[in-house]
Amino acid sequence: MRGLTGEGSARTRGNIQAVSAASAVVTALALFVSGCGAGGTGARDEGPAHADSVAGASAATPSASPSKTPDTVNAVRLVKDDPMVSPEVKRELKPCVADEYPVDVSYGKLTGGAADDVVVNVLTCGDAVGVGSYVYRERDGSYENVFKAEEPPVYAEIDRGDLVVTKQVYDKGDPVSSPSGENVITYRWASGRFSEKYRTHNDYGKVVGDSPSPVPAS
Repeated sequence: MRGLTGEGSARTRGNIQAVSAASAVVTALALFVSGCGAGGTGARDEGPAHADSVAGASAATPSASPSKTPDTVNAVRLVKDDPMVSPEVKRELKPCVADEYPVDVSYGKLTGGAADDVVVNVLTCGDAVGVGSYVYRERDGSYENVFKAEEPPVYAEIDRGDLVVTKQVYDKGDPVSSPSGENVITYRWASGRFSEKYRTHNDYGKVVGDSPSPVPAS
């Protein structure tokens, strides 16, 4: 095909440019009206493109790994197989209802090992009195007893990396349900064993329930 030359080609190019310019204006107006009708904000309405870029950035960023759930242990078997647990406590460790044993189990960091330590409290079935508290530390795939307290009533807990043992105190004549006070002992792991760090004593208030209430003045 031969090219266009001379004045005719110039007029033709001018007509084509005019038509192209007019078409561009009409197209721009149509897009503007369409954007307004759709509730957009003109040139700043870049939501979809922005969302795609954010999604791409999010997909490229690895999500945080969930915290590891500690492996549960068979606390009943752990206590029954432990030669450091007294025969009296092992006799108390029997099902209360069906196969429900009276044990409380807690997991947490106490000894600085790679795995969570296990705190086991053995209770009585009738009144849930603590008869033994133990701490087990994972070592080479098994658990070893690194702490025990068997002077009832006793209960052990994990508190901000420390082992806190509560021992209730009874005066003569106190019923099991109403001790006179408690000793709270805080232990901390150091040099391969638990050492006592703090000790506090709390006296419980006595409420006299048999005293008659005063009669209000009329």
